[in-house]
Amino acid sequence: MAAGAGEAFSRRREVAATSARSLLLTVLGEFVLPAGEPVWTQTLLDALGRVGVEEKSARQALARTAADDVVVSERSGRRVRWSLTGAGRRLLSEGAARIYGHGTRHEAWDGRWLVLVVSVPEAQRALRHQLRTQLAWAGLGSPAPGVWVCPDATRVTEAHRALVDVGLDTSALVVVGGTHGGLSDAELVAQAWDLREVEARYAEFVEQFADLTPADGEDGGVLAAQVRLVDAWRRFPFLDPQLPAELLPDDWVGARAAEVFHARHEAWAPGAQAAFAELAG
Repeated sequence: MAAGAGEAFSRRREVAATSARSLLLTVLGEFVLPAGEPVWTQTLLDALGRVGVEEKSARQALARTAADDVVVSERSGRRVRWSLTGAGRRLLSEGAARIYGHGTRHEAWDGRWLVLVVSVPEAQRALRHQLRTQLAWAGLGSPAPGVWVCPDATRVTEAHRALVDVGLDTSALVVVGGTHGGLSDAELVAQAWDLREVEARYAEFVEQFADLTPADGEDGGVLAAQVRLVDAWRRFPFLDPQLPAELLPDDWVGARAAEVFHARHEAWAPGAQAAFAELAG
């Protein structure tokens, strides 16, 4: 995957506030990727217009997304259509798998932790930021400087890929095993992640979408509702490490948020797809 494309969606901008570019990427992943067909500029502008993005901002977002090697343009007479690049398809497919799979139930925790110890010189701030964002995307949290942990040992492949990307795979220590004395599992979680902040974000999501019933022609209709839903949800795989139930507080609101997302997404999908097809026609 092209490095620029990967950072464009799943890492560098994952927790940024909603923007024209994030909404465009959501439209591309929700409608263009599954169809596998080029899409006209005007179709994308109209879809973004449904969620309140002005044409100038939409065009700028499209140009920046092309610069990130996610889409490529092709002129047909006086019109321009856009296709996903190979890197863009891989990027959006990986993102879709993580987004739509987020919140699904997991097997009982086996008690093992993935522990990574890696040192990045203070002067190499860009490298530190890249490693931090990639490890967070892989579900790791940092309880202490230079130490990263995750209760899902299968994430070791993603962690290793992050180390390879920054050239630290030969100097890092990677260990998988259970805790024996010292910090308890609960204390380790408390130091590695701010679950209160994550829970507050989930509560906002539930409040926004749980009782929403979009109507055609009202505030962008079902297409706009679906885009806003997915755009809001796509940040949670970065924010929430998806800890096993054994390590979560009682009545974890993330479970309710996942129910809301999957139920609304499934219910709105036919209408949203039909509305986008109408814009494309």
